[in-house]
Amino acid sequence: MFNRKSKSTIDSLIGASTNIEGDVHFKGGLRIDGHIKGNVIAEAGISSILVISEQAVIDGEVRAGHVVVNGVINGPVISTELIELQSKARISGDVHYKALEMMNGALVSGKLAHDQIAEPVLKLAASN
Repeated sequence: MFNRKSKSTIDSLIGASTNIEGDVHFKGGLRIDGHIKGNVIAEAGISSILVISEQAVIDGEVRAGHVVVNGVINGPVISTELIELQSKARISGDVHYKALEMMNGALVSGKLAHDQIAEPVLKLAASN
């Protein structure tokens, strides 16, 4: 029904036995299976995908273009393209998105905010 083509592939993996304290900045695609105490932020202006697996826990802000969640996020989530909340997703924080897919069983404890992220097409000059 929907023909979705992923513009990004997974370039990096944070394994299940990995614990990181501090912010993680990435380009392209990142899969997280471990625990991060800090923000996870994709580079702005570049297509990105972030996959948070069932084992993953993030204590901090998450910001990326396409976000797939099946783990735990304790903090706000900002998706500039699409966020997919799979059945075991648990988010404690506000979720800002352009497009949202939410499966049965996913839980969000916070606000869901549809953000129309668009640049103005026409700017008018003030007349004298």
